[in-house]
Amino acid sequence: MTNQSKLGLIAGNGRFPFLLLDAARAHGLTVIVAAIKEETDPSMNVRAAADPNVRVHWMSLGELSRLIETFHSEGVSRAVMAGQVKHKQIFSSIRPDWRLAKLLLSLRTRSTDMLLGAVAKVLGDEGIELISSTQFLEPLLAKPGVLTRRAPDDEERKDIAYGRTVARAIAGYDLGQTVVVAGQACVAVEAMEGTDATIDRAGALFRTLEAEDAVRGDGSERTTLRRSLTVVKVAKPNQDMRFDVPVVGVPTIRTMQQAGATCLALEAGKTLMFDPSAIVTAADEAGIAIVAE
Repeated sequence: MTNQSKLGLIAGNGRFPFLLLDAARAHGLTVIVAAIKEETDPSMNVRAAADPNVRVHWMSLGELSRLIETFHSEGVSRAVMAGQVKHKQIFSSIRPDWRLAKLLLSLRTRSTDMLLGAVAKVLGDEGIELISSTQFLEPLLAKPGVLTRRAPDDEERKDIAYGRTVARAIAGYDLGQTVVVAGQACVAVEAMEGTDATIDRAGALFRTLEAEDAVRGDGSERTTLRRSLTVVKVAKPNQDMRFDVPVVGVPTIRTMQQAGATCLALEAGKTLMFDPSAIVTAADEAGIAIVAE
């Protein structure tokens, strides 16, 4: 078996690793999964048990040397990262091995791009090419245009325009890729907590405002913000498609619905939609507009 018939998969959390695994197998590749104990869904073992061309090796997030040794022993020369690894893990109790510790000490900052870019370089130096995480999933990239039955209204369009400006600014600093906007004011900005937690935080803020108005009981409005939220998600200005690609799924829509968000704006061609038809159906049922530009 040649190295080109094998693919290493560094699996984070969520559905992304499983989608990529299925796509790679559909291309006839044998997939060697480096499953991260702190992140990867344990059902990865079930997937491997059902397919002799999928092999899973479990390792801690801090074991960079073991990752490299595993891929070398399996004859892997190409690998892909799929699934989120929570940025806050770098502040957890995980103990890095000597190779990862050396890498961390060499970084000017510990932003996502800096961390993953450094890991990609180490892998490349070891003869393991890190390829685009969307290479086998291009049909799942958001298509341009309005994707739902309902298009954004005029106020949501204003929020999208403002939100894109803010989101691209924070993405340029590698802080996050999502902002939540209402009435052309920024309600929440994503950092380490992730997209869904950012949307939750925005929804919690608005519920607090509504509760305060209810206590007043005079029917007047305390806030000038529009009582609906628009979620804007962008790619980074120089998005490296090998890692940290923007993703949305049905849970994103459910979180928006609970938070009172009515519109989702994505970046076309750079945002992965996990099960696009299910996402659009869930959005239509919730009255949420989705647009990709």
